[in-house]
Amino acid sequence: MGNPSNATNSTANFTNYLMQKNEYDLSYHRDRGIPNWVSWHLDRTWIGSVQRQDDFRADNTLPAGWYQVNQSSYTSSGFDRGHNCPSADRTSTTAVNSATFLMTNMIPQAPNNNQKTWADLENYTRSLVYGGNEIYLIMGSYGEGGIGSKGGLTKTINNGKVTVPSQVWKVLVILPEGNGDANRVDSNTRIIAVNTPNVNSIGQNWGAYRTSVDAIEAATGYNLLSNLPASVQSVIEAKIDNGPTN
Repeated sequence: MGNPSNATNSTANFTNYLMQKNEYDLSYHRDRGIPNWVSWHLDRTWIGSVQRQDDFRADNTLPAGWYQVNQSSYTSSGFDRGHNCPSADRTSTTAVNSATFLMTNMIPQAPNNNQKTWADLENYTRSLVYGGNEIYLIMGSYGEGGIGSKGGLTKTINNGKVTVPSQVWKVLVILPEGNGDANRVDSNTRIIAVNTPNVNSIGQNWGAYRTSVDAIEAATGYNLLSNLPASVQSVIEAKIDNGPTN
């Protein structure tokens, strides 16, 4: 549905470096040690019966000389290694699931934010797929400073090499299964936009954190859903979803 930050794969663009994988695309920020955003498509072909691999590891496809966040970089920090593209969205093969455990797909996420609020949204998302839909997703984060399981505001971990974001957001574009997807998005298409504080005291009901795409764009400076006609964007990006949450 677009490249929200106009990321490129030039190593000079170290704050907005485009990485394109078979399973998802992302914009990586070298100095924050986390992605700016991750974008992926979800339909039933991506969901199978493969076990969660749990093989968290550094991403050796980062440019030479860049610091590689590794599987132990979040240890004892009070924050989870929080997936952007979820493991359970990629269970068709072992290799596909393993790709979600690259640390370039992770952010330091408050445990309750990750394991409760976002887990519930992810489960609801897959229920929509089981119901005959396909979904385009963009997840990202911004700001600096979250509150994990240890309490107190934490701005960075891993000796300052990994920034703890203050906000975690996601946008879902929900379509019935079909072809020519961008052309099928119209003013009636259901769009879910969620923006949560990265704190351990967060409520579990993700529906309470719904917002508009416009509001996320204002906070991040991104142009989300930029491949859609401007006339469609202007309508759907202003809406705040009030549909079911389970």
